Amino acid sequence: MAAMLRERAAAPATEPLSTDEMIGLLVDREWTARENKRLHRLLKDARVPSDACMEDFSCEAGRGVDRSFARVLGSCQWVRAKQNVIVLGATGAGKSFLGGALAQAACRQGFRALVIRTPRLLQQLAVARADGTYANALARLAKVAVLVLDDFLLAPMTDVERRDLLEVLEDRYDRSSTVITSQIPTKSWHQAIGEASIADAICDRVVHNAHLVTLRGDSMRKKKAVAPEVTETKT
Repeated sequence: MAAMLRERAAAPATEPLSTDEMIGLLVDREWTARENKRLHRLLKDARVPSDACMEDFSCEAGRGVDRSFARVLGSCQWVRAKQNVIVLGATGAGKSFLGGALAQAACRQGFRALVIRTPRLLQQLAVARADGTYANALARLAKVAVLVLDDFLLAPMTDVERRDLLEVLEDRYDRSSTVITSQIPTKSWHQAIGEASIADAICDRVVHNAHLVTLRGDSMRKKKAVAPEVTETKT
């Protein structure tokens, strides 16, 4: 607010503002500054990739997501309804980008989010279990409104990892939203998770309350790849 007053004092002389207009201008500037600061903090805590946003998500024909559905996802109504999103697709299809973009959209609407690769999360929980901070780690995850689990089922899970994942999802069921990205179709999750009873419990807390997105098309990474330079060979 003080900066605003200094700017006004240093600005070229113009038609003076009334007291009410000046107060309104100061309040608007202060509110905008605080909101920008809050958004910056939310995005930093969420670890959202810097280039991930719904506006840049490709909805070209054949991708599996049209613009109307992308707008629905970007509205974050699913977050308010405590629903989940499952993003499936081959390597390079844009799953991680969409997961990050959904987290970014949530932050822009004031929700706390966190983007993390599933193997990294399970590793962190193992460390927390060893150093006695396991309960605190679970509590922190439970407070996140949108948890993006990237690379779900990328590698086989141990029994401890399965149980850790179930604890995370149990705390979130009907209380917050989880976004899962995976190369594995949901019909194969039971087999990929292993141990039927835990697989049932995990899927029951995620799949039946989720919007399913299946991305198709060529690898987005290949499209962004730098074309090799062609050098002429002199003869």
